[in-house]
Amino acid sequence: MNERSEGRLMRLQRALGQGGSLRLAEAAALCDVSEMTIRRDLAGSDGSLVLIGGYLMLASDPRHASVYDLAVQRDRNAEVKRQLCERALATLAEGDTLFIDCGTTLTPLAASLPDGMSLTVVTYALNIAEAVSKRPGVRLWLLGGAFHDSSRSFSSDQMAEEIRGFGLNKAFLTAAGVDERQGLSCFHFHEVAPKQAAIATAQRRILVVDASKRGMVRPARFGGLEDIDEVITEEGIDD
Repeated sequence: MNERSEGRLMRLQRALGQGGSLRLAEAAALCDVSEMTIRRDLAGSDGSLVLIGGYLMLASDPRHASVYDLAVQRDRNAEVKRQLCERALATLAEGDTLFIDCGTTLTPLAASLPDGMSLTVVTYALNIAEAVSKRPGVRLWLLGGAFHDSSRSFSSDQMAEEIRGFGLNKAFLTAAGVDERQGLSCFHFHEVAPKQAAIATAQRRILVVDASKRGMVRPARFGGLEDIDEVITEEGIDD
C-alpha cells in the first residue's frame, strides 16, 4: 500500500473515530478521490475499516458484529463443514490442479487430500497451505503478498494474473453470503480478485457452503450463482 492510500485510510479512521458511519460517496469526497479509489484502498487495507451496504465504518464498531475472524469461525458448523468436504473430495481426479479458497470451510478438504493421488493445489490462504503441506505427494503453490491476519490470507496486485496462469481443473470456492438476487459475497475486498480469477480460469467451479450463509449479503460481491457449476451444501436445501 502506498503512502497516499495509507493517508486516506488514516483520514477516514479519524473521521469515524467518534462513532457513526460515512456513505461511500462522502468518504470519497472527504479524500477528494473517486469511490473506486476508496474501494481499492479498502481492498489493500488491514481490515480496520469495512464497507457495509454502502456505508463505511470501523470494524471495531459494536454495531458491526459480523466482521469475519477466522479464529471465531474455525469451530462454527465444524461437523457440517467436514461432511461437505467429504463430498468435495469425491470430485477429485488424478492429476487435478485445484484452487482452494480461503476461510475455514475448506480446511477439512485441504487436510484430507488423498495419499497417492497426484494433485497440485493453488491457494492464497495460509491455513489451507499449512494443511496441504502435510499431505504427502501434493504439490503446493502458495500465492503471497500482503498478509491479512483476520482471514489468514494474502493479497497482491499480481495475484489474479498469477492464478490465470495455472491450468485449473477445479476451483473450490467459499462464500460468506449466498443470495438469489445479490449473488456471492465475502467480508474482505482483497478476496474478490483471486476468487474471480479462479472462476474465470477453472474448468469446473464448485461452491462449498453451509446453509447458514443462505440469504446473507456481505460487503464484497465476487460473483453470481450463474458463475458456479456445482454447489455442495447440506442435503435437503432447495436448489
